[in-house]
Amino acid sequence: MLDPKVPMLTPELGERLVSKDYKQDFREREALIHDGASWKLERRQYFEEQNDPSRDALTRGDWSEVLRLFAADRDIVLADAQKDQSRRYIFHRVRIVEYPITPYVQWELHWLHQHADLGASRVRIVTADRVSNAEKEQQLPEILVVGSRTLYNTLYSDSGRPLGAIRYTDQQQVDAWEHYITSLYEVGEDIAPYFAREIAHLPAPPAVPSPSPSLSSSPLPRPE
Repeated sequence: MLDPKVPMLTPELGERLVSKDYKQDFREREALIHDGASWKLERRQYFEEQNDPSRDALTRGDWSEVLRLFAADRDIVLADAQKDQSRRYIFHRVRIVEYPITPYVQWELHWLHQHADLGASRVRIVTADRVSNAEKEQQLPEILVVGSRTLYNTLYSDSGRPLGAIRYTDQQQVDAWEHYITSLYEVGEDIAPYFAREIAHLPAPPAVPSPSPSLSSSPLPRPE
């Protein structure tokens, strides 16, 4: 088990952003980073991706189309990786994984594996049992720390639809969460051997029905 001491999030120290403003704010702040890094903690096992053809293919159960679309994106991913390398910027991600693997997570791990393989991000896997002590009261939040100066607590409905984020610039909170995610990253397993052992051999997942429109959805266009 890992250290259960999870940093606090104090909402009154943050600013609520709707999804559109969150996306713009993140992109503007990330673009300014040189010789720096960002750290993302991703915990939920299901999200509703928006405007993503490969996610739509997963919803239809067309796994061959998912893989075709990922392969078609390789040049774009590589170009983005080279841009980040030119400004010495590194995006780290800690992905918490539960068993059995959900179709969404299987889809996402293929996506993450490709990005890590092409140098667009560094990804490590931590299985959910390793953070169980930290989740005795509630599940870990979705956190993104950008350039050691800005923290976003990204928000979602129960059905996985994006609800924007709370932005924090209080340095104490930013530092605490960067340290926590870094500690998870240090004990995590690199995605390459994990993917080869746990994911690559899995059969195509079943179709993923979209939730009812009455339910209130997910990450931004990746890798935010």
